[in-house]
Amino acid sequence: MTHPWSKRSGSRLGGLGAVGALLLATWAQAALPPTAVGSTAPDEGDPRLEGALLLDATQVKAGGDFRVGVRLKMDPEWHVYWKNPGDSGLATDVSWDVPGVTVGDLRWPFPSTFRTPDGFITTHGYHDEVLLFAPAHVAQNASGTLNVSAAVDALACKVHCIPAQLVLTRTVPVGPETVLDPEFAPQFDAAQAQVPAPVGAEGAPRVALALDGTTLTAGKPFTGKLTVTAADGKPFAGGVEGDFFVPGRILGVDSVKLKQTAPGTFALEGQASSVVPKGEPRLTGALRLGTQATGFTAVDVDTALAPMVAAAGAAAGPAPLKVPSVKDAVGKVQPAAAAPAASGESPLGLGVALLFAFLGGALLNLMPCVFPVLAVKAYGFTRMVQEEKGKVAPHAAAYAGGILATMLLLAGAVLAVRAGGASVGWGFQFQEPLFVAGVSAVLVAFALNLFGVYTLGADGTALAGKVDQSHGLMRSAGEGVLAVVLATPCSAPLLGTAVGFAFAAGPATVVAVFMALGLGLALPFCLLVLVPGLAKRLPKPGMWMERGKQFLGFALLGTTVWLVWVMGGLAGVDGMARLLAFLIAVGLVTWLYGQSQSLEGGRRGVTVALAVLVLVGAGAVALRFEEAQASLETRGAAVASHGGAQPWDEAAVTAALAAGQPVFVDFTADWCLTCKFNERTVLSRDDVRQAFLKHNVAFFVADWTRRDARITTKLAEHGRAGVPMYLVLSPGAPDKPEVLNELLTADSVIQAVQRAAECGSPLKGGSVVCARP
Repeated sequence: MTHPWSKRSGSRLGGLGAVGALLLATWAQAALPPTAVGSTAPDEGDPRLEGALLLDATQVKAGGDFRVGVRLKMDPEWHVYWKNPGDSGLATDVSWDVPGVTVGDLRWPFPSTFRTPDGFITTHGYHDEVLLFAPAHVAQNASGTLNVSAAVDALACKVHCIPAQLVLTRTVPVGPETVLDPEFAPQFDAAQAQVPAPVGAEGAPRVALALDGTTLTAGKPFTGKLTVTAADGKPFAGGVEGDFFVPGRILGVDSVKLKQTAPGTFALEGQASSVVPKGEPRLTGALRLGTQATGFTAVDVDTALAPMVAAAGAAAGPAPLKVPSVKDAVGKVQPAAAAPAASGESPLGLGVALLFAFLGGALLNLMPCVFPVLAVKAYGFTRMVQEEKGKVAPHAAAYAGGILATMLLLAGAVLAVRAGGASVGWGFQFQEPLFVAGVSAVLVAFALNLFGVYTLGADGTALAGKVDQSHGLMRSAGEGVLAVVLATPCSAPLLGTAVGFAFAAGPATVVAVFMALGLGLALPFCLLVLVPGLAKRLPKPGMWMERGKQFLGFALLGTTVWLVWVMGGLAGVDGMARLLAFLIAVGLVTWLYGQSQSLEGGRRGVTVALAVLVLVGAGAVALRFEEAQASLETRGAAVASHGGAQPWDEAAVTAALAAGQPVFVDFTADWCLTCKFNERTVLSRDDVRQAFLKHNVAFFVADWTRRDARITTKLAEHGRAGVPMYLVLSPGAPDKPEVLNELLTADSVIQAVQRAAECGSPLKGGSVVCARP
């Protein structure tokens, strides 16, 4: 069978040639200690990859140099990957443990290029045999015997891929001189001849790049000219053949290729990524000059491209993901720390981000977090429009001012925490038990005010519209503050993109986006004032308003129940009990304050003092959540409620993808009502669960209720500043997840997992056609 990834099939040995090769290989293996050889990647009972730990010396001297390497031999039609595997695959990794020896960087011979029959997927690696090696320097005080160990982590692929791990060890004596191994030193020399010469190396060709333009535009193609000169300064006169250029991992560039137009001159064509990187992109890779007839000379390429700028009027949201038709399934996903630095920045321009923030803030008024305060404010405006028409505009301005002031404080908090070296996200303050307790207390106090336990005016029987004007404006401003506080655990459409853009940008952008968000949140009540005749459509006042006010008190208490549940996720049952005890004290304090309003003189002062004493004492005793948090075991409630989901972990995701399973990751938090809405109305539906079972989906929950730097980092990688976020990964393209919208629908989830399954692992019979809508 012809290797589907290669341009040619492996050579066939026959007859005596095969017998001779087998005897030679057996003799060579016997020359090595048993611990220095091994086989791995079993397939149908036969290991497809053999490894051997080689040294180019039989003895080394203190302070001297030698070379260490791992020789990998693959079965015919199998291959492993180069340091940039290409569109699929996993880079081969070799880790060294040699006490008393400093081991340098791994040397990579020039790789082969493999393509699928349709030419859609290109990867880079090695077939048949390769020696990956590194220079080593012995310490001056070394003596006796050195222990050399190498751990190999590779992916052996044919049509399907098998993870391959080897741990190889051997020893080498330290003597007066370094003695080269006559058998293996020539193998190191041959491998060295295939390694591209580093940039600037003596005698190596020189590479220069001139782009057609001064900048790269995100998501757009670019062109340029690459010139190669010999070491003596003359243009390189030879030709090239085959896949002579293998690009490295280029941050900010999706693809790049070279075409020779004249001796020493190459036309460069590339496609910029849709995401603007933080640094300036550089063209990296390996360039092989010459032909089979004249001999090859390879050189490293590492030269600056140009600064990248965002495309004007770039579309909102994540760029459409192009998922290849993968046969070469990846055995595991690279951890975030090893992957190219992902930027949380979006290709949005600042103007688009501000528009999204404004619209997202307006949509927050419809989210369950804000609705109780929205209803209370609607009641108050209905009353004021009818009874104090001249004071509507000041109250609307005060409400908007409270929102904007709180947004400014929140932006300042974000910048302060970020300046301290920590990552933050939208709703991060709800990860603090004391903050949750404070918000709960405010809600209980507001609810008891609506029940008539106390009033905020001097006259306990006067309507709020007839109280002192300054006090009334303060109440409106306070309602604006509360609206912001309760809005932060919600994520409305467009909000995640805008806030993610802000959190990855500079201080001025953070403040601007938060101000636009605040203006959007205040929009409904500003419309009552700014749109002529709209206020007249509000219902007439009557007894229904008093009953409605009391009903809204219960709505606020319902929000408090949710916050108590959030506390359970932060500090367990003990934390919930402490919070409930404190809220009872808050109720007592408000009752005492209400009683004081009907008293005079000293009796009133004593009652108020008693209320303050109760509040301070209860807070000191009850609001101690450290022990409750310390004793709280790893949370399992969120996972249990997801119908068999398991806690998110990169290693577990890797294992699921390696087994050919599509993966669905739910980034959530107990304090995120949008998350809970999606879980109750979409993820718990029978048809969604049946789709997960049908396609054998591995379901993971990343719980951000409490601080988790791993989750914060993963959110930032996808341009998000908070939850919810939903990722769908396919075994065929695990490094290109699909990010779903913040508000889920059953159809969107079912279709996403179906696409991931169709772009599945060949081990599981997945289709080779992978597409996004």
